[in-house]
Amino acid sequence: MADAKRPDRRRFLHALSMSVLSGAMLSARADSAPLLSHAIPASGERIPVIGLGSSRTFNVGQDRRLRNNCTEVMREFLQAGGTFIDSSPMYGTAQDVIGDGLDKLGSTRKVFSADKVWIGNPAGGPAQMETSRELWRVPRFDLMQVHNLVSWQSHLETLYRMKQDGEIRYVGITTSHGRRHRDLDAIMRTEPLDFVQLSYNITDREVEQRLLPLARERGIAVIVNRPFQRGALIDRLSRFPLPEWAAEAGAANWAAFLLKFIVSHPAVTVAIPATSQVAHVIENMSACRGPLPDAALRRRMIAYVEGL
Repeated sequence: MADAKRPDRRRFLHALSMSVLSGAMLSARADSAPLLSHAIPASGERIPVIGLGSSRTFNVGQDRRLRNNCTEVMREFLQAGGTFIDSSPMYGTAQDVIGDGLDKLGSTRKVFSADKVWIGNPAGGPAQMETSRELWRVPRFDLMQVHNLVSWQSHLETLYRMKQDGEIRYVGITTSHGRRHRDLDAIMRTEPLDFVQLSYNITDREVEQRLLPLARERGIAVIVNRPFQRGALIDRLSRFPLPEWAAEAGAANWAAFLLKFIVSHPAVTVAIPATSQVAHVIENMSACRGPLPDAALRRRMIAYVEGL
């Protein structure tokens, strides 16, 4: 029985070594490839397809070591060509950590700043947004979003007014809950939104049915949160080797594989994986270079993951 298993083991090790080798070759080619970007439909402005989220990962309180680590995450992200950083008053100290890091790096002007208003009393919205701006230490936000549809009617009125007055550049709305997709659908059909933010990944594809096609139809940019299911998807898949053909998708690691799937959807503008590790930023930003999978390859990617 042991002898019978050896060929399978040899094949597995050979496939694994070839995957590592092709990954190294792919990484070398990708380093010199142009940065992938998508246009914001409302303006034509282009942003890199991979951004940086801050939920949980940047909520580190006043711990100086952890705050410095977040600064290094932002340094690597910006050096790799990233610009889009997303946060919320819901994320504990994340806004202050971002502001502290950007101040140290002197990189405020390089960032596409995206934040949210998250307060049940609409009258408190302007004060909350001003506090957020002060924490970020930016002159104004590029994008302000209504977080998880909280008091969305009143907040959107305020945001439209702020946009008209030049206090923000774009208006958006978010949800990370599938149960609110029907509500988001109705809002997207009736409101002049610039952005929506929602959850989407290779195993959670419900938004492909209505919301993503609707975003294309309405000319609304799409931000994708939870691309790795808060790490659970990466943890599960990392036990398996990448397929040998992952290079066709420009992916040398699982993070890039999953992110390339997301940002290759024609409705998606940017994905915002959150991390507190520099090594993970490097993997994530590798998805910003090289080819994107076409429709046939996307189907092959889905079948491979579903078969594991």
